[in-house]
Amino acid sequence: MSTIVNARAYLVDLEVETVRTDAVQSFLKQETVFVEIDTDDGLTGTGYSYTIGTGGGAVLSMLRNHLVPRLVGQDAAHIEHLWMDLFASTRATTVGAITSLALAAVDTALWDIKCKSAGAALWEVAGGYRKDVPLYDTEGGWLHLTQDELVSGAVASRDAGWGGLKLKVGKPNHREDLERLLAVRAAVGDRMDIMVDANQSMTSAEAIRRARAFEEVDLFWLEEPLPADDVAGHVRLAQSTSIPIAVGESMYSIAQFRDYLERGAASIVQVDVARIGGITPWLKVAHLAEAFNVSVCPHFLMELHVSLVAAIPNGRYVEHIPQLRSITNTEMVIRDGRAHAPETPGLGIDWNRDAIDNRRVG
Repeated sequence: MSTIVNARAYLVDLEVETVRTDAVQSFLKQETVFVEIDTDDGLTGTGYSYTIGTGGGAVLSMLRNHLVPRLVGQDAAHIEHLWMDLFASTRATTVGAITSLALAAVDTALWDIKCKSAGAALWEVAGGYRKDVPLYDTEGGWLHLTQDELVSGAVASRDAGWGGLKLKVGKPNHREDLERLLAVRAAVGDRMDIMVDANQSMTSAEAIRRARAFEEVDLFWLEEPLPADDVAGHVRLAQSTSIPIAVGESMYSIAQFRDYLERGAASIVQVDVARIGGITPWLKVAHLAEAFNVSVCPHFLMELHVSLVAAIPNGRYVEHIPQLRSITNTEMVIRDGRAHAPETPGLGIDWNRDAIDNRRVG
């Protein structure tokens, strides 16, 4: 038994490392919510989740006022029990983003303790399929970049040996999107995977029209073309195009993924460990996707997702968007276009405590 003797939550603001824009928003800052859990055998687990710009205070309030007080005296090893207990205690706000993000901060802290207690890395404890995974770049594909900037960034990713790159789409005229995509395809050749992301910006009819226009680019996937709750629209789109449809970053429950997979509306699952409520439900979604013979390519949080993608047999890609470098002592290891999962016990993130303390809010 590893009894929880103390738990605390706090908020840290992180500035963006580069200008990031898509069809619906700009990435202004990352509100990062931390949970730290101490046990009676001397272990401390650190977990986190995030929001893009707003809502972090609401997540912190949920943790401080409702979830964290329920942890003291509990056995840290009983992760499934604790997750369900916390979920049930906030049933009035489930399923929803605030509760899922709060649960994720607790759950990742518990997994940090679980791995430290076992003396093993997260990628091993969560499944142990392989030590490294393919990487694709998003940082060179933001919507505000010029066509020339897109091309130069794509060539740099190719020359670095990365397997893929993602470009944002959603220009007012679909022909401008197509011209940008074709220019990148011509520059990198036909062996590099090109993904595109519409960030839920399209109507069903427009998504079908643009997908047909984009088919000549030979895309690896079309991401979030429609609002995440429009399952029927995604079904129609998937049936109308040869481009694989990727969804998941804006889903907050296992049942949502089940609906997409059962109806053939998703070819790529992009489950986000923070938005789904932690590592515990993340793995359930990943195994659910495996049952449907669907790959997992999670959204954002590369420092954590590298270990989870390495843990499962259907993990396909990790997304490269560095955002924790200002509060960590080390960076994710990249060699020959592949991201390598940390080997240290725990989540494998080497936090810079002084930098975190300097950025605390309130």
